[in-house]
Amino acid sequence: MTSQTHLAIDGYVDAIPRPGTSWGTATFDLIHSPTNADRIALDTVYACITGDPRIAHALLNKIQPGDLLRVTGTVVQPDDPPSRALLTVDAMEVLEAAPAPVLYDLVLERWGGYAAVFDANLDAVPVFTVAGKWVGEAASPDAISDLIDAFENGGTSR
Repeated sequence: MTSQTHLAIDGYVDAIPRPGTSWGTATFDLIHSPTNADRIALDTVYACITGDPRIAHALLNKIQPGDLLRVTGTVVQPDDPPSRALLTVDAMEVLEAAPAPVLYDLVLERWGGYAAVFDANLDAVPVFTVAGKWVGEAASPDAISDLIDAFENGGTSR
């Protein structure tokens, strides 16, 4: 028989929350770490789902991996011990936002009053002034100097 318990759990969001199977639902994984230092226990990963459209909207638009949440709901422990517990969330509170995400595939490089954003997945390179004004998009890193020269000489951005 599957047991159910209503409780509140503090934990970290493991990955970007995903839309559920119907409107107003969302799913996510929550990692709960025991706080009792005297006891040796492993982290528990809860598969979470919510049917509350307000919570689903917050999850899909504001929550990111690493955010510390307090969720309240009904947890169902399956009969099969290796299976993950399922937590149906009916309340959520953000306790601590994760630090700004690190974009490993992007590199920002600066040339005097200009900045370019290199994306490892693209050849084209967007170029801006350091004040944020759009200069244009260079077709490749080798074309950045030509783009900046054209911009400085009143040419149109390419």
